[in-house]
Amino acid sequence: MDTTTFLVQLQAAVRRLQAAVETELASLDDFALNFKPTSEQWSVLECLEHLNRYSRYYNPALGKAVQQVASATQSTLVRYSWLGRKSITMMQPGNGKQYKTVKHMNPAGSALSREVLAEFLAHQTQLLVLLTDAQKTDLNKKAVPVEFFRLLKLGVGEALEFVVRHQERHVQQALRTKQQAVRASLALVV
Repeated sequence: MDTTTFLVQLQAAVRRLQAAVETELASLDDFALNFKPTSEQWSVLECLEHLNRYSRYYNPALGKAVQQVASATQSTLVRYSWLGRKSITMMQPGNGKQYKTVKHMNPAGSALSREVLAEFLAHQTQLLVLLTDAQKTDLNKKAVPVEFFRLLKLGVGEALEFVVRHQERHVQQALRTKQQAVRASLALVV
């Protein structure tokens, strides 16, 4: 896929994520935001806090890469390394396989408030700016260190897609948790 189409598609995905959080999750009460379907599953706020923790790392790393990587001379095709393809495939929202997160990215048991929602939306705004700025960048340049093993690097385009797919995956998880919370609150009323 050419870089322009690639970036436009990622921007549209980020806008959908923003809209989903603003319309589906931001209006939830504290019970629904903190409801955990099981002790091992995350609440809506934990899903978003997990994404915030990744954004605290990847947004600055992507910003640095976008600033430092030479611009592409022409619109080129986005290429994938084995690591990039594997990382993105793992995070595809349709991939039902569960993966264990690294300890410092696991929000389970954290004291969380509605501020998690505002932080998530602020990160999305930053990501949209990065996606716009990336139009002037060689997206195939390996310049973004992988969070859990910084000796490995992803291409700028791979890292951008990984971040967006990861967010889609966990926002969908949060939306499923919201549905379970609504059912649980209705059961309490009856």
